[in-house]
Amino acid sequence: MLIGEYQHNIDPKGRLIVPARFREDLGERFYVTKGLDGCLFVLSPAEWDKLQEKIMAMPISKARGLQRFFFSGAAELEPDKQGRILLPQHLREYANLTKDVAFIGASRRAEIWDAASWKKFNSALTEDAIAEAMDELDL
Repeated sequence: MLIGEYQHNIDPKGRLIVPARFREDLGERFYVTKGLDGCLFVLSPAEWDKLQEKIMAMPISKARGLQRFFFSGAAELEPDKQGRILLPQHLREYANLTKDVAFIGASRRAEIWDAASWKKFNSALTEDAIAEAMDELDL
């Protein structure tokens, strides 16, 4: 399970350190693609396959937008010996990643956020919204 929040910086070449705990769960190679809310999704090969299978099982009339969104800009990445990945320019632009980054765990996937966007997203969450979601879980 991918959990936790880590603050990192993107270097001038577009490289980003993947937290060591995440590298263990993601494996030697993993996928990075556009995510929701302006972040990037980071998926292990097993989770990538599940996403692909679910989308491919949908009727093309409903799947084509998801196929284009998730697969067109995706990258299969492998950390170097220092645990860094080189994020493609188009993905950095999509998530507005310039320097300060939040690398977060979200259960079966990790997410990469611009640090300011992550802070803004979290500040917009209200206790009422969280309580309502917890009611759905019967917590």
